[in-house]
Amino acid sequence: MGVLDGKVALVTGAGRGIGRGVALLMAKEGASVVVNDLGVSLDGEGVDTGPAATVVEEIKAAGGQAVANTDSVSDYHAAEGMLQQAVDTFGKIDIVVNVAGILRDRMIFNMSEDEWKAVLAVHLKGNFNVCRWASVRFREQRSGRMINFSSTSAFGAPGQPNYGAAKAGIIGLTLSCAAGLSRYNVTANAILPTGHTRMIDSIPRAREAVADTGKLPSELAVGTERDPANVAPLIVFLASDAAQSVNGHIFGSFGYNVALMSQPKIIKTLRSDHRLSVDELSQYIPQAFGPELASIKNESGFGSKIAEIPDGQWVDVGDGLRFWGTKLEPYGELVW
Repeated sequence: MGVLDGKVALVTGAGRGIGRGVALLMAKEGASVVVNDLGVSLDGEGVDTGPAATVVEEIKAAGGQAVANTDSVSDYHAAEGMLQQAVDTFGKIDIVVNVAGILRDRMIFNMSEDEWKAVLAVHLKGNFNVCRWASVRFREQRSGRMINFSSTSAFGAPGQPNYGAAKAGIIGLTLSCAAGLSRYNVTANAILPTGHTRMIDSIPRAREAVADTGKLPSELAVGTERDPANVAPLIVFLASDAAQSVNGHIFGSFGYNVALMSQPKIIKTLRSDHRLSVDELSQYIPQAFGPELASIKNESGFGSKIAEIPDGQWVDVGDGLRFWGTKLEPYGELVW
C-alpha cells in the first residue's frame, strides 16, 4: 500500500534531476504518472525524447504505471493535452507537479529580450498553463493538488533577473491558486528546492569538482544531502491525503531539512494623523526603520544558515528528528 494508491499525477520536467526523483517516488507510492520532459538543453534548445522515456521504463520495471509526454509546458494547448493524456490513459488527474525549467543567466544590463522571454515562457507561463487546465478539472471534481517549484533565486539572485522574476511570479501564482481554489477542496503549495542537478553542473565550480574528483557535482551528490532525490518525499506528502489541510504555503527543501518559509508580513509601521510630507518621511523613516533598512537584505543560502543554528536551540523530538522555530513569533508547546 502506498500513500498515493489510485492517484494520477502529471510531473513536468520529470526526465532528469529533481523531477525524475519526484516521478519515481510517486510511482513507488502507487500513483500512475505522466512523465513530461521535452528533453531540452539547460538553455531550452533542442529536443530529446529519451529522458522521459527512460523514466517511464524505470517506473514500469519497478511495477508501476507511467506514460511519457514530450510536449513543451510553454505551449498553452500542449499543456491542455498533457492533462487530457492523463485522463485518456489513466481515467483522471489528481496531482500536478510543475518542475520544468531552463536557465539563461545574464546580468540585467546584458540580458536580451529573448533571454528574458524564453525563461518566463517555460517557468511562469508554463506553470500557468498547467495550473490553468488542471484547475478546470479539479474544480469539476472538487479535489486536486498543485505543487509548483519556485526557488530561493526569487529573493534576488543577481545574475538571474529572468529566472528570479519567474520564480517570484510562481510564488504569487501559487498563493492565488490556493486562495481561489480552496473552496473546491484543492490545495496549492510552492517549493524552494536544493540539490546538485545538471544546473549545478553548469556553473564554474563544477569544473573544479571534475578536476579534483573526475565526477560532476550531480554524480557526487547521489546518496548525500545534495542528492536531488531528497526533495521527492516532501512532494509526495503534499500530494497525499495527509496534506489536505496544507494549503497556500511555501516550503524549503534544503538537504535533509524541510523548512516552512515565512509569508510577507509587516514588521514595523509609522502611523500619522495626516498625509506625511516628503520632509517628514526623510526625517522619520530613518529613525523608525533605520536598523531594519540597514540589516535586512535579500536572503540566500538557507541550507547553510540552517547548519549554523546552535545545537542548544533545537528540540529533540526523537527518531533522529530535531525541530527549530524562529524567535520572531511565538509558537505553542510541541506535541508529537
